[in-house]
Amino acid sequence: MKVVVSGGGTGGHIYPALALIREIQKKEKNVSFIYIGTENGLEKKIVTREKIPFKSIHITGFRRKLSFENMKTVYRFLKGVRDSKKILAQFKPDVVIGTGGYVCGPVVYAAAKLGIPTIIHEQNSVPGLTNKFLSRYVDKIAVCFNEAKNFFPKEKVVMTGNPRASEVVHQDGEKGRISAGLTTCMPAVLIFGGSRGARPINEAVIKSLNILRNKPYQVLYVTGEAHYSEVKKEVDLIGNPKNVVIKPFIHNMPEVLAGIDLTVARAGATTLAELTSLGIPSILIPSPYVTNNHQEKNARALCEHGAAKLLLEKDLTAAKLIQQIDIVMDQEVLTKMKTAAKNLGMPNAASNLYRLMIELIEKKQR
Repeated sequence: MKVVVSGGGTGGHIYPALALIREIQKKEKNVSFIYIGTENGLEKKIVTREKIPFKSIHITGFRRKLSFENMKTVYRFLKGVRDSKKILAQFKPDVVIGTGGYVCGPVVYAAAKLGIPTIIHEQNSVPGLTNKFLSRYVDKIAVCFNEAKNFFPKEKVVMTGNPRASEVVHQDGEKGRISAGLTTCMPAVLIFGGSRGARPINEAVIKSLNILRNKPYQVLYVTGEAHYSEVKKEVDLIGNPKNVVIKPFIHNMPEVLAGIDLTVARAGATTLAELTSLGIPSILIPSPYVTNNHQEKNARALCEHGAAKLLLEKDLTAAKLIQQIDIVMDQEVLTKMKTAAKNLGMPNAASNLYRLMIELIEKKQR
């Protein structure tokens, strides 16, 4: 079996792609891959580190306003289609899967035009421009939120969940706690603003430290590497509470998450897939700087089912953050939210997407 995967721009597109690749490798003995991304994108660094063959094309995203730059993007798209067709013709894949980001546009479009089975995977509740465009040409569309179904041709849509969710369900939570410097005999709250951190979240947490030191729970506070030195200087002036562990980054996040009772985080699709798979309640502070405000829409989808609380960044203060944490850490509230989160989880997401891929390949071969 030969599989081409394309996805780039952010980890939210790349990590689900890698999770799917690992699932296919478990199920198929004889399988080869090519990952198509951009030369300067985050995907090249991450994918090559995983020792997966990588090919690049040159493409940029469309701007939402009319501009001369969009004319250049049209040219790059057409060239990207030609370059993709050359790669596909040489590799002869059985299927091409796009997991999001503008690099998928020319790759998946080229595959569709060549008659190769195609799937796009939409992680968010509101799809981006690339997947909306590709939905007209692909064979199947895999989604993670029921809210996303309305944006696509209904006969093509299949609810699979996010493959990343499948990689967190069998982790050792106790081991994860210990590795992060937490005790195993006290409830644990994780606060993080993504791999790069988020200044507004950091500011609220720093102002909360004197209150947190008297709480009956412990806190793992992940600042983001870019903010760590600055945060540590402020914490040294205040004093680091014994029940607050501060880290710049967590490399074994799936393992650590498995030992957490409540998470305060942004509302990226991959994060939400991991939280619901593990049944972890959350207080979500969506980034207001993302395209189409999709993080807030992701967050509201969880809130409507009772799995999360929403705290908008414009309303974020130390007092409101502590208030929300205290509300959720009430045992009765925590238990109800855990059940609600677990009910939304799709721990078999990687297998679901794998089965969809196999069904499509077999249908095309008939």
